[in-house]
Amino acid sequence: MDPTLIAIAVGLIVSLVVTEVLGLSVGGMIVPGYIALSLHQPIAVAMTVLAAVATWWVVRFISQHAIVFGRRRVVITILVGFAIGMTIRTIAEMTLVSGVPETMTPMVMIGFIIPGLIALWFERQGFIETLSPMLSAAVIVRLCLILIGMETFS
Repeated sequence: MDPTLIAIAVGLIVSLVVTEVLGLSVGGMIVPGYIALSLHQPIAVAMTVLAAVATWWVVRFISQHAIVFGRRRVVITILVGFAIGMTIRTIAEMTLVSGVPETMTPMVMIGFIIPGLIALWFERQGFIETLSPMLSAAVIVRLCLILIGMETFS
């Protein structure tokens, strides 16, 4: 079975438990599963969080000049996160030396909508209140994956 599907399923369960027990969101229900798959690449996790922070700042700036709430805020946050993520990926691809696999580049990002989802929750509940349960849930998901024998995923 595909490790990504298992990680997302376990991540959904862990997200629900963490949200119910702590009352804090983990940055989106699917985020811990994707972060768990990339915990062996700390630069990718850091770049994703950096992209989420940049997205959060850009959306806050936009909110000062336009009416942004509800669905409009969600869509704008996801789109800005996508654009920032694509910009980082493009810069990473331009700096790649030929013959070096993409996974070796230090600027790998996790997913395309993950930075936007994380930024959305930064806005809703705060930076530390989102980052702490998100990383904790990702570690729990990773441990669950190891326990069920999925430790060979890349």
